[in-house]
Amino acid sequence: MVCTDNIDFTIPLQPAADRRMIKFVLMVNRQGQTRLSRYYHSVELSRRAALEADVVRYCLSRKKDQCSFVEYKDFKVVYRQYAALYIVVGITDSENELSIYELVHNFVEVLDKYFSRVSELDIMFNLDRVHIILDEMIQNGHIVETNKSRILAPLTAIDKMVES
Repeated sequence: MVCTDNIDFTIPLQPAADRRMIKFVLMVNRQGQTRLSRYYHSVELSRRAALEADVVRYCLSRKKDQCSFVEYKDFKVVYRQYAALYIVVGITDSENELSIYELVHNFVEVLDKYFSRVSELDIMFNLDRVHIILDEMIQNGHIVETNKSRILAPLTAIDKMVES
């Protein structure tokens, strides 16, 4: 027997503003110089500089014993310090801060695995490779991969092609 009722089984999507996502990823040194920036929503270039300056200044001014999650304007900031580098991630209010905190650590572990003890100079001189790693992990503001081997697979293939 076939049911002929017109029942709508679609799941309503949340408005775009309410979805969990990453807005941007920054990597800055202690002097506040941006070494890497990736935005996952459109921000005018003139606003990017001001946003980066404000967020970085705010994160760098915090003490080590203070929380690494900060509310800033209409979003949250999660940051983590590794030696002389800070990785700063802007997220929507509904995103899970701890998962982003772990994502940052995973990102650094992948960089360490690829560069064998990553440094600021590695990032500066291999920015294209760092962007590939980040793009393998995050696409359109959403985490898509956390497995280190899978993240490094495209770079491993590129390096093998260059060697031969």
